Order: sequence, then C-alpha cells, then structure tokens
Amino acid sequence: MNKRLSLLLALCLIFSFALVNAASAQDITLWTYPVGQWGNADSVQTLIDKFNEVYPDIHVTVELLDYTNGDDQVNTAIEGGQAPDIIFEGPERLVANWGAKGYMVDLADLWAADTAKEIYPAVEDACHNAEGAFFEFPVCMTAHTMAINYDLFKAADALQYLDEETRTWTTEGFINAVKAVYDYGQDPVGTVYCGGQGGDQGTRALVNNLYGGTFTNPEHTAYTADSPENVKALELLQNMEGIEFNPAIVASEEIQYFCNETLGMAFCWNSAQEINNRENVEFEILPMAFPSEGEPKLQGGIWGFGLFNNGDEAKIDAAKKFVAFMTTDDAIYQEAVETSGFFPVRPLENVYAGTDIADIMSEYSIFMPYMGDYYQVTSGWAQARTEWWNMLQRIGAGGNVADEVAEFVANANAAAGN
Repeated sequence: MNKRLSLLLALCLIFSFALVNAASAQDITLWTYPVGQWGNADSVQTLIDKFNEVYPDIHVTVELLDYTNGDDQVNTAIEGGQAPDIIFEGPERLVANWGAKGYMVDLADLWAADTAKEIYPAVEDACHNAEGAFFEFPVCMTAHTMAINYDLFKAADALQYLDEETRTWTTEGFINAVKAVYDYGQDPVGTVYCGGQGGDQGTRALVNNLYGGTFTNPEHTAYTADSPENVKALELLQNMEGIEFNPAIVASEEIQYFCNETLGMAFCWNSAQEINNRENVEFEILPMAFPSEGEPKLQGGIWGFGLFNNGDEAKIDAAKKFVAFMTTDDAIYQEAVETSGFFPVRPLENVYAGTDIADIMSEYSIFMPYMGDYYQVTSGWAQARTEWWNMLQRIGAGGNVADEVAEFVANANAAAGN
C-alpha cells in the first residue's frame, strides 16, 4: 500500500509540475518593420534564441513587415482582434497612431529601470504622449541623410559645391551641383518620390531644409508646412532641371535607382541603407546632410518596442520580459542595436568596434548632432503622411504650390483636431 501511495503521490507531483509548466508557458507574437536587420528572420531569431536561454517557456513567433503593406496588415489585425503582442517600430506609429487610439500598453514600469534613466531626453520625450503614458521603449536611433554618387559628382565637377569634411552644403550649392550633374548628362539627378508614404522623411527633410521651413509648430499641436519658406522650396524643386516628381515610386525604389545609377542622388538614406546595399553598388557613396541656408536639421529616427493590449495579462507580462531582456543588459542591448545598424539611445561605447561596419558607423556619426525636432508625434500623423504624398503628386503634375500646400495643411490640421 505504501508503494502504491508513493507512486500515486509521485504521479500527482509530476502531473502538477506539468500543469504549472503549461500554465507558465506563453506564446507571444513579435511583428517587426524592416529596421536594419530587424527585418531579417535569421538575425531576429538569433536574438530570440538568446532570450529563450533565459526564458525557455516563452515562445516568440515572428512576422516581418514592410513599409508598403505593413500598416495595413497591423490595422487589419487590430480590427480583427489579432494584433501582435509586440511590435518594433517608431513613435509616429506606436505613440501618435496606435497609442493615441488606445491600443497600446503603458510601459511606464519598464522606464523605471536604471538603464532607462540613461536614455537621451529627446528620445524619452518622443516615446510618451502628452499625459505621460509611455507607448514605446526605444532601442536605436539615427539621423536620416541623403546621399550622392561621389564618382559622378567628381566627373561632373560638382564636388566644389559641397563641403566633404562636414558633409553639408548650402541651398545655392545644391542648385549648382544639380545643374552641373544634369549638364554632364545625368537625367534625372534626383527624384521626389511620392507613390506612397514609404521613406517620406526624406522628402520632408529636403523641403524643410532648403529655406528653413518647419513641418509643425514647436508644441507639435499643428502643422505649419504652408510657411513661405516651404512654398519657396517646393517651387524650386518643381522647376529645377534634373529634379523630377515621380508618383510611381516610393523610397525603396528610389534607393534601387540610386544604387543602379539611374539616379545621381538619393533623398532616403542612412547608415543602414549603406550597409544593406554596399555590395550592390559600384561607385563611392557620399552621405550628405540636406542642403540648407543655415545648419541642417535632419529628420531623426527612433525605433523600439510597443506592446498591444490584447487583454491577456500573462502575455503582456511575457512581452515585457522580452523587451527588458533586449534593452537592459549591455551585452544583449549592444546586439539589439547592432542588428538595427543604427545608434544606441543611451551611452554605450564602441558598439560597432571590431565589426565589418565600424568604418561606416563612424562616418555616419558625424550627422547625429544635426538631428532636428522629432515632430512625428503630432496628432493626426497618419493622415498627415497620406496628405503629404498626395500633395507632392499634385505639385509634380503642375499644381500651384501655394494652393496645394494650403490644402495639405488644412487637411492635416483637421486630422489633428484643429
């Protein structure tokens, strides 16, 4: 009887242990936009494998998104009650869009960690709403640039119009350089792509920098792209030989055209683009700040994790463990940053030392001090982006710039509730 009782107790213990393990196991989903190698399945899986060494009972399923259909996929999932548990993107989506609509989890507890207190203030400000709810925990950042075909510019004697040391040029220098390259036989030199919102940070930065215009007010409560400076900039682009407006392409195609020398410059560029395309390019790339009459103000990029509130506290807890794992320990965090191909959001020395991209990252670090206002958290942002590329299409088709920009601002501010 004692043996039978002992066996029964043992079986009960095994059964109870199995039930506990089954209850503690969690399956969570991670959807990630193509932020550097966070858009590569193998790279993401390498990080997940390290997470599972510590949390073997949290199973992470990954879906890779792109910037053409990704937003539609996420919105469809939200409407169907199937939003991912974790998503990797930036404040314009996580804070100003899905967070503002009440879909996201407040991550204030993750921001209480000691390492979170080291995050740069400008980054922190972009990750919460006006009420102080944190809908993003950031991983990486960069300053978006443009780029030129150095070999082509040299052959066209256009390098004289830019400063190779500071990677800056004046608006007049840009005009003269485009003319020189155009006269050399390159047509088009650059394209204002406007087939959709992909990469629109490039066209916004180009327009805002040329004559010192702004996209929103400093408080990020209203859109101000109808300023005289921006009207002047768009009129310049509309009438420049060598610059075209192309409603058939978005930034990803512009990048391809630049890399295959169909274009002499790209307005959508950054360190990750150079890393991803360096083996496909047969010319020297020179990254540049956008032309400006003063110091350039580059569009910044911030990317990190957001959690959709799917009503399952156990999954939310598991998702928070994943985010904390990727961002707290310096060694793991460094890998997460390296995977992005961008820069850390808190002080972390020698992130890329010893890697095959160390020289590229050192080169692009010169642009970080040029980062301007992160205005993408303005209300109505999703609609404003759509209005922007629609406006560019109308201008490219010959529309009156002042009228078209006024329509953009009216529609964007209406979306913002103004």
